[in-house]
Amino acid sequence: METTAQAGAGQALVLIAEDDDEIALILAAYFSRGGFRTLRAQDGRQALALHLSARPDLVLLDVQMPGLDGWMVLSELRRRGGTPVIMVTAMDQDVDKLTGLRIGADDYVVKPFNPAEVVARAQAVLRRTLAQAPAGMAAVIRVDDLVIDPGKHEVALAHAPGTLLNLTLTEFKLLAYLARSPRQVFSRTDLLAHCLPEGDTLERTVDSHVSKLRRKLEEAGIDDVPRGIRGVGYKFGGKA
Repeated sequence: METTAQAGAGQALVLIAEDDDEIALILAAYFSRGGFRTLRAQDGRQALALHLSARPDLVLLDVQMPGLDGWMVLSELRRRGGTPVIMVTAMDQDVDKLTGLRIGADDYVVKPFNPAEVVARAQAVLRRTLAQAPAGMAAVIRVDDLVIDPGKHEVALAHAPGTLLNLTLTEFKLLAYLARSPRQVFSRTDLLAHCLPEGDTLERTVDSHVSKLRRKLEEAGIDDVPRGIRGVGYKFGGKA
């Protein structure tokens, strides 16, 4: 697995599923220049594994890959959900385009291509996907080694595929709320109003929930999250 660009939580993550090293490096460089983070899969099976563990915002999927070809990967991705997919192939055939669109591809790029155009296509697909998303659907939050999915109420470790943290609803709300603005400090009153159940009115209750959340994160290898700010409240902490 190759990772490019150190990024903040707000940058979209693109999974580049491409077995050609030179093409993959060029695409990664252009996406990084465009403000994206990237992961690279060298075959179809690795692409599916990284899709589960990293939960990318978009998949750039080559049709002709070892292991599982792009059509098989696309079919499985559509079975899992609606992650935007752009198919990449050397075959400039209408039937291939129709196959990709029928299975559920969001766009189609033919080799040889202009990498800048591929980035522009990805930006357009993400804008379109966001505009079509149901009201209230929140984007996945990635900060430090945590992958926080508000839609599924799941917290995973980016380095450990399939590992989910066992958090209570209140702990999940606290973590997601802090992670959306990892450098901002929030007062206990703010956290009480936005993250705790109705009926909880004592600020010291926040401390109790934060303490339990911190302990669970430490057990998972995540230190100093959340971080207490003396006399003020809490921020996400960690490396953010």
